[in-house]
Amino acid sequence: MAKKQVQDIRKRLFQLQDEKYKEFQEKLLPTIEKDSLIGTRTPELRKLAKELMKAGIPEEFLEDLPHEFFDENQLHAFIISEIKDFEKCLAAVNSFLPFINNWATCDQLSPKVFKKYKQRLIEEIRKWIRSGRVFTIRFAIGMLMQHFLDEDFKPEYPEMVARIRSREYYVNMMIAWYFATALAKQPEAIMPYFRDRRLEAWTHNKAIQKAIESYRIPQHQKDELRKMKIKMKEKAGPTAPDSGAPRV
Repeated sequence: MAKKQVQDIRKRLFQLQDEKYKEFQEKLLPTIEKDSLIGTRTPELRKLAKELMKAGIPEEFLEDLPHEFFDENQLHAFIISEIKDFEKCLAAVNSFLPFINNWATCDQLSPKVFKKYKQRLIEEIRKWIRSGRVFTIRFAIGMLMQHFLDEDFKPEYPEMVARIRSREYYVNMMIAWYFATALAKQPEAIMPYFRDRRLEAWTHNKAIQKAIESYRIPQHQKDELRKMKIKMKEKAGPTAPDSGAPRV
């Protein structure tokens, strides 16, 4: 039987339910069972997370894994993102990562405290990338993209990402997203990855597509990138779950 805190939070989520938003989510989240969607809008989830944190970390809820509903996973990610103690936050992240089963929850998990502890964070990123779990790897790449493309950038970081080999759509899309973003911020270090075709063909082409679509990439680089696309057989590369897959 669910603990009272879990029951109370679930009740709140259903009170915030938006049926039209639920229908929208069904199309956006093809890998999630429809019965696990409540339909709580993201701003409401963020607001609830902050409200719950005012009374202290809702430990019972965070320990109640795996959650029954997608919206509970989303709320869980937002709560963790608000934890101010780095060690407590990191422990909560490591407990939650194995239970993340979709791209949306993975990408919403963004602890604010991480930006203050870059050295400790990079140590964890190295572990997450080697985890073998789809959304843990995706999360690791996302953290590299968020925290290590500016003043904390090192050439070894894109090398970590380029070495990943996966047939998983959600991993390869994040690799492509990473290199398209990294190209905008660190062009001299990143352009050789395209010129030397360091990425797998599908991911290479997808990263080029994202870079060409970006307003942050100068026109001369876009022109060069267009000439670097690799011709592939149709259907080669990871298959998207369906047309509702995220455009990252």
